[in-house]
Amino acid sequence: MNKSLIIFGIVNITSDSFSDGGRYLAPDAAIAQARKLMSEGADVIDLGPASSNPDAAPVSSDTEIARIAPVLDALKADGIPVSLDSYQPATQASALSRGVAYLNDIRGFPDAAFYPQLAKSSAKLVVMHSVQDGQADRREAPAGDIMDHIAAFFDARIAALTGAGIKRNRLVLDPGMGFFLGAAPETSLSVLARFDELRLRFDLPVLLSVSRKSFLRALTGRGPGMSGPRHSLQSLPPPQVELTSSAHTSRAPCATGWRYWRR
Repeated sequence: MNKSLIIFGIVNITSDSFSDGGRYLAPDAAIAQARKLMSEGADVIDLGPASSNPDAAPVSSDTEIARIAPVLDALKADGIPVSLDSYQPATQASALSRGVAYLNDIRGFPDAAFYPQLAKSSAKLVVMHSVQDGQADRREAPAGDIMDHIAAFFDARIAALTGAGIKRNRLVLDPGMGFFLGAAPETSLSVLARFDELRLRFDLPVLLSVSRKSFLRALTGRGPGMSGPRHSLQSLPPPQVELTSSAHTSRAPCATGWRYWRR
């Protein structure tokens, strides 16, 4: 896939994702939604078998695999590139065996024991930075310049992955947005304003993962009390949703060189 901007269409195969929990839990519903997103312009379908919002319940790797297997197999048969959004190595291994095109890990692939299997695969790896270790919570961002924190994380993780024989050109960087950068929306907005620094520093594709995250409401004048998964963008009037998701974010990747965008 050789495009200046690659759009990931998200299908949450979960019971508790804040924007669409339960809507695509049945395989047929998830497959239909994936095909719809492709018809609307998505380039890759990102399957999420577990919610990462702060209020979500843990999901076992067995449950994740059961959720994604029939959907991934059907989309693979359609020739649709698929990304798996999971940080569990067992789920990642199952997806690799089914020919997944991307692994999208919110922990940024911390498990060195899994690196040999990653090195044998050809899937691209979305390495996400987070102030947490796994599921998002409501902690504050670390003290100091958040961009220094993000850059240090990527320096260390890129060195570990490439040192294990994983080719650098397989890596995609995601600075994390929303609660992955802490509870304050200002942190995410600051990173959004400075994201070209990552592209220039690392010379790697970067993923902008806004995907209806609650920090975007700061752009519509909604107060901090309306942040979090219980106040999803679906609660906004349609014009505000369009203003938030289109006017403020869709211009950014094209203007400053982001390669991937989750919608």
